[in-house]
Amino acid sequence: MSSQKKRTFKIEAFKHHVVVDPKYAEKTWKILEHAIHEIYNHNASGLSFEELYRNAYNMVLHKFGENLYSGLVATMTWHLKEMSKSIESAQGGLFLEELNRQWADHNKALQMIRDILMYMDRTFIPSSHKTPVHELGLNLWRDNIIHSSKIQTRLVSTLLELIQKERTGEVINRGLMRNITKMLMDLGSLVYLENFEKPFLEVSANFYSCESQQFIESCDCGEYLNKAERRLNEEMERVSQYLDAKTESKITHVVETEMIANHMQRLVYMECSGLVSMLVDDKYDDLSRMYSLFRRVPDGLSTIRDVMTSHLRETGKQLVTDPDKLRDPVDFVQRLLNEKDKHDRIITAAFNNDKTFQNALNSSFEYFINLNSRSPEFISLYVDDKLRKGLKGVSEEDVEVVLDKVMMLFRYLQEKDVFEKYYKQHLAKRLLSGKTVSDDAERSLIVKLKTECGYQFTSKLEGMFTDMKTSQDTMQGFYASQSASDGADGPSLAVQVLTTGSWPTQPIAPCNLPPEIMGVCERFRAFYLGTHTGRRLTWQTNMGTADLKATFAKNQKHELNVSTYQMCILMLFNSSDRLTYREIEQATDIPASDLKRCLQSLACVKGKNVLGKDPMGKDIAEDDAFAVNDKFSSKFFKVKIGTVAAQKESEPEKQETRQRVEEDRKPQIEAAIVRIMKSRRVLDHNNIVTEVTKQLQARFLPNPVVIKKRIESLIEREFLERDKADRKLYRYLA
Repeated sequence: MSSQKKRTFKIEAFKHHVVVDPKYAEKTWKILEHAIHEIYNHNASGLSFEELYRNAYNMVLHKFGENLYSGLVATMTWHLKEMSKSIESAQGGLFLEELNRQWADHNKALQMIRDILMYMDRTFIPSSHKTPVHELGLNLWRDNIIHSSKIQTRLVSTLLELIQKERTGEVINRGLMRNITKMLMDLGSLVYLENFEKPFLEVSANFYSCESQQFIESCDCGEYLNKAERRLNEEMERVSQYLDAKTESKITHVVETEMIANHMQRLVYMECSGLVSMLVDDKYDDLSRMYSLFRRVPDGLSTIRDVMTSHLRETGKQLVTDPDKLRDPVDFVQRLLNEKDKHDRIITAAFNNDKTFQNALNSSFEYFINLNSRSPEFISLYVDDKLRKGLKGVSEEDVEVVLDKVMMLFRYLQEKDVFEKYYKQHLAKRLLSGKTVSDDAERSLIVKLKTECGYQFTSKLEGMFTDMKTSQDTMQGFYASQSASDGADGPSLAVQVLTTGSWPTQPIAPCNLPPEIMGVCERFRAFYLGTHTGRRLTWQTNMGTADLKATFAKNQKHELNVSTYQMCILMLFNSSDRLTYREIEQATDIPASDLKRCLQSLACVKGKNVLGKDPMGKDIAEDDAFAVNDKFSSKFFKVKIGTVAAQKESEPEKQETRQRVEEDRKPQIEAAIVRIMKSRRVLDHNNIVTEVTKQLQARFLPNPVVIKKRIESLIEREFLERDKADRKLYRYLA
């Protein structure tokens, strides 16, 4: 194959020079200028856009781009000045319509001109750093129309006038407003800002300042908030209809400042209709409106929260210190729960379940519940009432609701150990008398207390349930071991054996049991001690009950359910027709206060008076005499005779309980001090107090004075020692 020769190519210059007509640029521009005039005069239909594009293309190609650009500026400026005259001459409401029409025409013309001059736009303008055709058209419109001295102020005042009319209820042409404001936005954010937004916000501030003043003088708080909310919504709708979206935050800020922030204090404290009235009357809608409006302004929610907190604390303080309301502990606690439920509903329904409001509510309750030192006792009495009879026939879910509410109040208590003391006493009475509505409910509450305070808090309570179960098994064993002759005609016995550490400590009250009872009691003692080694039994006669069969006149028979003390008294009348108070006291050895209460319930309660008293009266005196009431009758065969007793503790009992609580606290405080010192080795007095308080506050708030005494006691017992150089510094001794 023969190799081909390499060919070389050469580009040669034109053989002859192309001569351009000296008047080419001028002639071509005349054609383009005529076309621009025709476009503005709405005669574009007869134009050949292809030919015009080619002319513009050739002008740029032949380096006449500058002529083309400057000619365009001059021609457009001339037309815009003509348009300006037309707009200026428009009268009244036609002004905006004429402006809008001319703007639409200018935009249409600008589109066509840009199409014709597209080549210039792409090549000449970027290389010469000039403004593109469309942007140039907008700038010329801005300078010749919007910034025209006769149009500028008239435009602003017309727009603001229309908005004012709309605010006073008139209907305006929103479509026209939208077109005009869009025009201002298209001309650049600065044009919109300077020529509309700034004056609009100033006028709005004045308008709402005056209007809010009128409203606050003539409306109550609820009505005012309603109007403020309506105005706020109107402004937001106005923005969505025909203003720039960025204006929304600015105009709403104006309304919020003028209508809410400037009148916040006056609204909240408004007489008969302010925040307190709304809270008292459960005005959820008004409260919700206040919350949603106030949250928009600085310190709005904290203002509502502070007023709510002070109102709550004041109301709560009256509730827990009013002697009339303290007479019935169950009613007292129910009032607290009602108050909590009421404010919980308000926070959920009106305050958007706001956690800060929930915290304020909790701190208020904690404050006033602890103002009354008897709150732990009353809450325990409320539980006692509910678990004795208040929850009969109630579904499990409702029982849980009640128990959860009790736990909520329990959490507010600073002296949880005092509640524990009372709760243990009341639980003991319920278990021993068999009065509890539901074992499940009892156990459920203990589980909740255990979750809240730990195992140590409830271990003894759980021990009480264990004792009750063990006692049932013990009694079955006792009766199985007895021969048929032992208890054929004698009284039957049901014993609950209580572990000393688990149950509330009771002073062992003396009481002489009837001989018939003593016999069976001794048999049980022998059986129990025979099956358990190293144990000691002590009869708690003040905690027992008995069922007696009684026969009255006309052979009327009844079964009386009484306490052990009442049984001892009644059985004396088997051998005596009449006994004086002193004779009964001597025979039974029952403590005087208990004896008087028992006799009162046996002789002074209508319908239950199985004894007659001489002289008659409600109180028991030491020279009173008693006899069986032969006229006693009841429609029931079984008659329950309760003991007249104060539901609340008497003052001496209260002092005694308080003393027991204080004694129980001492080892807990000492244990906390030793734990802290063991880990720190050396610590100053103030830090020990802080640490001990921190460790024990889940159960109670220890008194700094008591902490100091416990430190002294530990120093005496050589657990700690004072630093020789600094007396406030303590050292741990291993």
